[in-house]
Amino acid sequence: MNRRTFLKSTAALAACTLLPARAASYVPVVTPNGRTLPFKMVRGVKEFHLVAEPVKREFAPGMVVDCWGYNGLTPGPTIEAVEGDRVRILVTNKLPEPTSVHWHGILLPNAMDGVSGLTQPPIQPGTTFVYEFTLRQHGTQMYHPHADEMTQMALGMMGFFVIHPRVEPVPVHRDFCIFLSEWLVRPGTSRPDPFVMNDFNTFTFNSRAYPGTAPLVVKTGQRVRLRLANLSMDSHPIHIHGHAFTLVGTDGGEVPVNARFPETTINVPTGTTRTVEFVADAPGDWPLHCHKTHHAMNAMEHDIPNMMDVSQSGIQGSIEELLPNYMPMGESGMYEMAEMNMDRPPNTLKMGGTPGPFGPIDMGGMFTVVKVRDRVPPGYADPGWYRKPK
Repeated sequence: MNRRTFLKSTAALAACTLLPARAASYVPVVTPNGRTLPFKMVRGVKEFHLVAEPVKREFAPGMVVDCWGYNGLTPGPTIEAVEGDRVRILVTNKLPEPTSVHWHGILLPNAMDGVSGLTQPPIQPGTTFVYEFTLRQHGTQMYHPHADEMTQMALGMMGFFVIHPRVEPVPVHRDFCIFLSEWLVRPGTSRPDPFVMNDFNTFTFNSRAYPGTAPLVVKTGQRVRLRLANLSMDSHPIHIHGHAFTLVGTDGGEVPVNARFPETTINVPTGTTRTVEFVADAPGDWPLHCHKTHHAMNAMEHDIPNMMDVSQSGIQGSIEELLPNYMPMGESGMYEMAEMNMDRPPNTLKMGGTPGPFGPIDMGGMFTVVKVRDRVPPGYADPGWYRKPK
C-alpha cells in the first residue's frame, strides 16, 4: 500500500468513527398528552431546538392553567436519540427572566451541564444558548432548569431525554413516558403557586389530571415499557392493577438482571426516573395511579373540619338561614361529594365522579387506564370501555 492509499484509507476510517452510532431499529417512545421533539441532521449531528416560554396547559376539560414550559408544552417535548449520537440542542429563552437547561443524569462535559452561574452564564431573555455533546450511555433521563428552580420547575419546566441503546437486549412493543407533577392552583385561579412546599391540591401525569389523562392502549401479550420521572416535592408510589412489573432501570443506568424482582407498586423518589417493564397478558381496563390517596383525586380543600360520624340532622335548616344552599357533608364519607356537580369556582375540577361503564369513577389526579385488548384500533386509538364476558 503506497502512502497516498494509506492516507485515504486512514481518513475514511476516521470519518466512519466520527459518525454517530445507530440502533438498527427501536420502538419510538410515546408521551401521552405530549409529543416528541423533531430534529434535523446537520453534518452528522442531531440538532434539536427548545424554546423556553410561557404556556397554557389544559389539565382536564374545564381547567386551563398558566404554566411555563418548552415549545408550547409542559412537560416539554421528549428528546429521543441513540447511544453514540452527537446531539446539539439550541435553547431560546422567551421567558421574562434568565434560565438554563440541565441534562439530568447525562454524562457530558462540564461546560454543557447547564448550571447557571457555575458551568455557564445564564441564558438571558431573548437569547439562544447552544449545548452540544456525545451520548455515552442509554436510559431514561430528564432535562430541567438550574436557574430559579423553585419558580421554573414549579411552573412546569421539565421534559424527558430518552437515549436508546445501540442494540436493544429485550425489545418492547410499547414504550411510554409519564412525568409526575404536583401543583397548588387555588380554586378559581389559573396560576400555580410556586412558593408552596408541601400542601398541593392538583396532581398530574404529563400535566394532565384524570379525566384528562390519555389511556395507555396495548395489545394482549405485548411487552410494555413505562418510563416514570419525578421532579415534584414528594415521592409517588405508582401502582398498576392486574399485572406486575419489573424495575429495569433508573436515571443512573440499568438494573442488573440478577437484581430484578416483581412489583405491583414502584416508588418514584424526587429527582429520579424509574423504568419498568411488564407483559400485558390480561385483557381489560386496568388502573394505573399514584397510591397516595390524595394524589388520585382532584381539587381538594384541606381546611374543612372532620365531620365523620358527627350527626348533622336537624341543623341544616338553621345553617341555611345564614348560608343559603349549605350542604351537610362528610358525616358518612365523601363518596357522594366526588360525583355531585355542585357549584364550583371557575377553572376548578370536580374531586372525581367521571362517568364510567358501571357508574361514576371516583378517581382523579394521577390516574389513567391501561387498556389491554386482543384487538386494538389503528394507531392505538382509544377503544372505549372493555366489554367484560358474562
